[in-house]
Amino acid sequence: MTRRTMASLVLAAAVMSSGCGVLEPRLPEAAPSIPAEWPLPATTAVPIAAEGATEASPGTPATADIGWRDFFVDPRLQEVIARALDNNRDLRVAVLNVERARALYRIERADRVPTVGATAAMVRTGGDDAPTTESFTAGVGITEFELDLFGRVRSLSQAALQQYFAQEEARRSAQLTLIAEVANAYLALAADQEQLRVVQLTLTTREEFHALTQKRYEFGAVSALDVSQSRTQVEAARADVARFSGQAAQTANALQLLVGAPVGTDLLPQSFGESVTGLAPLPAGLPSEVLLRRPDVLAAEHRLRADNANIGAARAAFFPSIKLTGSVGSASDELSGLFDAGTGVWLFAPQVNLPIFEGGRLRANLDVARADRDIALAQYERAIQAGFRDVADALVLTTTLADQRTARQATVDAATEADRLALARYKAGRDSYLVLLESQRALYLAQQTLIVTRLAEQTNRVTLYKALGGGWLERGP
Repeated sequence: MTRRTMASLVLAAAVMSSGCGVLEPRLPEAAPSIPAEWPLPATTAVPIAAEGATEASPGTPATADIGWRDFFVDPRLQEVIARALDNNRDLRVAVLNVERARALYRIERADRVPTVGATAAMVRTGGDDAPTTESFTAGVGITEFELDLFGRVRSLSQAALQQYFAQEEARRSAQLTLIAEVANAYLALAADQEQLRVVQLTLTTREEFHALTQKRYEFGAVSALDVSQSRTQVEAARADVARFSGQAAQTANALQLLVGAPVGTDLLPQSFGESVTGLAPLPAGLPSEVLLRRPDVLAAEHRLRADNANIGAARAAFFPSIKLTGSVGSASDELSGLFDAGTGVWLFAPQVNLPIFEGGRLRANLDVARADRDIALAQYERAIQAGFRDVADALVLTTTLADQRTARQATVDAATEADRLALARYKAGRDSYLVLLESQRALYLAQQTLIVTRLAEQTNRVTLYKALGGGWLERGP
C-alpha cells in the first residue's frame, strides 16, 4: 500500500464518518399544561410601566433584552452589581463549569475525525549465541479510528454539545440570580437605613418631649405617671435604634459577601427613594412564551436534548462497529538507509466488533438512557410551570403592593396630622398624655409599615424582572 493509498483511506474514513446515520429519536414535545396567557386584568401592565406610562409602545423591547444597567438606574447600585459580577465566587464556579463543559465537548468532537500520528522506533535483539541485530522503522498512520456508521460517536458529540449549552445557560441563570440578590440586599440595606433614620428622629423627638414633660411635672402641670411613661417611650426608641443599627450592619455584611469584596461607604445607598428600579412597560395579556427565554428553562431544554442524543448512542451500540488501524512508512536494518528506495512498508488492520451476547447490558443501557430522557422532559415541564407561577405571583403583587403603598402613605399622612393635633391639645391641657402616647405610637407604626411596604414593592419589581428572564445583558457603563 502506497502513501497515496493510505491518504485516500484516511480521507474515506472521514467522509464515511461524517455521512453516517443517526439513531437519535425525535425530540418529545413538552406539555407543561399552563395557560397561554396569565389570567390577569389589563390594568396589570400599568404599575409595571415607567411612571406616567399607560401601555406598552410597539417598539418596547422584551424583558429578557433589557440590560440590567437599563433596569437599575441608581449609579451606586450599578457599580455594586458590576463588582459582584467580577468577584462573586459562586458565579466564578459557574463560569468554570462552562469551561469544563466546553472542553468535554471538544474531546467528544475529536473522536469524529481520524487521529493521525507519526511513529519511529528502533529494535535491537541478540543473545548468548546469536548475533546482535538492529532494525529501524518510521511511519505515519491512524489507530483504531471508528467508522461512525450508525451515529454512536456523533450522538455522544451532540450530547456533549447540549451539555455545554446547558452549562452556559446555567451560568446565565447564576448571573441573573446574583444580580437579583445583590439588588435585593442593596434595597434591604436602604430600607434598614431609612428605618434607622425614622427611629433616630423618633428618639430625638421623644427625648425633647420627655424634657418638656419633666419641666411640666416640676411646675405641677402633669403627674409623675406622665414622666414615667415619657421616659419609657424614650428608652423604647433607644432600643429600636440599637436594633436597627445591628440589622443594617448585618445587611451590609450580606451585601459584601455577595459582592465578594469590600463595599465602600461611597457605594452604599444614601436614601430609600421611591423609584430605585425602573422597568419598561409590559403589554396587557403577556404571552406565556416569554418563559422560554428564561435561562433555567433553556438549560432544562438543552439537558433534554442531551439525554435524547444519548438514546441514539445507546441504540447504535446494538450494531456492529468498525475500527481502522493503518500506517505507511519505511523499515531498514540501518538508520542511514531508513528512507532509501525499497524500504517502504504498510499496515492495514480493520477490526469489526459485532455484539452477540452482553448479558442484557446494552438493553439496560438503552432503558437507562430512555429513563434519563423522560426525567429530563419532566424537569423541563416543571421548569416552565415554576416560571409561570413566579411571573404570575409577581404580577399579582405588582398591583396589590402598589395599592398597599398608596394606603400606607395615606395612613402616615393621617397619623402625622393626628399626632400634631394631639400634641397641641396635650400642651393646651385638653387631652391626657395617654391620648398623645397613642397618637405617637400610631405614627411610629405607620412610618415603619410604609417602609416595609415600599421595600416589598421594589423587591417584587426585581423578582418580576428576574422571573421574565431579564437582567443578564449589560448595555455598557
